[in-house]
Amino acid sequence: MSFSSTQNFLQFSQIKEGVMMLKNKAFRGILMVSSVNFDLKSEDEQNAIIYQFQSFLNSLDFSCQIVVQSRRLNITGYFDKLKELEEKQENELLKIQTAEYRKFIEGMVSRGTIMTKQFFFVVPYSFGEGLDRGGALKLSPKLPSFTDETIKRCKEQLMQRMEFVAIGLRRCGLNIVPLTSPEMIELFWGLHHPREAEFGYYPEIIPELIK
Repeated sequence: MSFSSTQNFLQFSQIKEGVMMLKNKAFRGILMVSSVNFDLKSEDEQNAIIYQFQSFLNSLDFSCQIVVQSRRLNITGYFDKLKELEEKQENELLKIQTAEYRKFIEGMVSRGTIMTKQFFFVVPYSFGEGLDRGGALKLSPKLPSFTDETIKRCKEQLMQRMEFVAIGLRRCGLNIVPLTSPEMIELFWGLHHPREAEFGYYPEIIPELIK
């Protein structure tokens, strides 16, 4: 299947400067969010986190999407190092023990017992919001064409929203990192190719998507 025909199935038309542009003239930014070991916190700390997160959600005047991605932990590099160590080991007993350990870890991973989770906060901004001075979302059946000035203004508004979200989540004790264009492409590719992504394989990024 050609690249142009594959694009017909994508909901976005372009990813540029860490911003995803959808085909319906909407924008999306994605923040990667760290986790917190809630069970290890004291009761007072847990209540503080819950209160801060509740206050953060109540402060939002736009819809957001929380995405949780679970997959088997990618330790391909670790396996390669164990394999290299096994081959270089001169002591026969240690060589056997290293091989058995490597097989044991491979068996655990193959059964899905070692999992990793990633958390993302998707921040939206619609083209129509930039046209309405009152800030309300009013999308007409046929929106005007994009101009460089309009795109710039919409991106600025999206970035302000992302910063607002980042500040609110940091108050909950979380670390926030906005995804770059290549990282966003890898994220979407991995969602559709989970097995390849688990083994650390990612294709070459197509320049047309991040131009």
